[in-house]
Amino acid sequence: MTSRSSAHPALIALGAVGAVGAAAAVWGFGIERYLFTVREVSAPALPQGSAPIRILHLSDAHMAPWQHRKQDWLASLAQLKPDLIVNTGDNLGHRDGLAGIRRAFDPLAGIPGVFVHGSNDVNAPSPRNPFLYFTGPSKKTNTPSPRLDTAAMDRYFTDELGWVGLNNAAARIDVNGSAVDLFGVNDAHRDWDDLDALPAAIDSLGPREPRTPVLGVTHAPYQRVLNSFVDLGADAILGGHTHGGQVCLPGFGALVANCDIPLTQAKGLSTWAHGGRSVPLNVSAGCGHSIYAPVRFACRPEATLLTLTAPD
Repeated sequence: MTSRSSAHPALIALGAVGAVGAAAAVWGFGIERYLFTVREVSAPALPQGSAPIRILHLSDAHMAPWQHRKQDWLASLAQLKPDLIVNTGDNLGHRDGLAGIRRAFDPLAGIPGVFVHGSNDVNAPSPRNPFLYFTGPSKKTNTPSPRLDTAAMDRYFTDELGWVGLNNAAARIDVNGSAVDLFGVNDAHRDWDDLDALPAAIDSLGPREPRTPVLGVTHAPYQRVLNSFVDLGADAILGGHTHGGQVCLPGFGALVANCDIPLTQAKGLSTWAHGGRSVPLNVSAGCGHSIYAPVRFACRPEATLLTLTAPD
């Protein structure tokens, strides 16, 4: 009798832990990953006298063709009527993902926009142990991954939506009748970024009017990229890739960022300081996940409506 009574509290505790774990799994796998939200933030980042710019920041859709709830939600974002769309990559999550991207983004056609690539715009995801994600930034592997039809996605973005690619490139686009300069890099997580190419690309745009805003765009917000963007004169920087940690601890936040950015800046609006300058940095937690890791916990899938303003 004595042994039974002493074991009883331990069994109760073990059962409670198991119940909590099961509830968390049900929440993360079955509920939260569908709780799409729009995070609305603002930052004074534009030159004095500039009109506000409302930016719809989209990232990390990791789209598969059957993900209709995500597609419908993304399509509904056209109702926000943003001035500019910034897409920070990893749009595709399946070899047929472009069909879902079309369904999601067609209503955004005609709104000025820019995009950069993440690795999952080029290579399809492959099965991996999801717990390896928490050991640090994912490593390159020698296992070949199926190639995605990146060219078809880019043609859709440029020819049908009217967006401009910023993979190691720069562009000047018209937003509400005023010029906005933007530059960006290809996926720094795969070392596809070419920061040395940016000064010439920016110079090729020609002289800049004094009140022209300058935005830097990257998929993976590695520190080398952020520092370079500040040096190149960015007034604000937008990135993705981190998924906001994807599985977070309530009250603590992200456990990993999958790059070298501080965990406290793995999602949301913060400030990046370098070389005596400080600029707003918005890192999107993204709205998707790998089809091989279909979970979100304490990190809802999101898009950001970022309003940049001039100082008061």
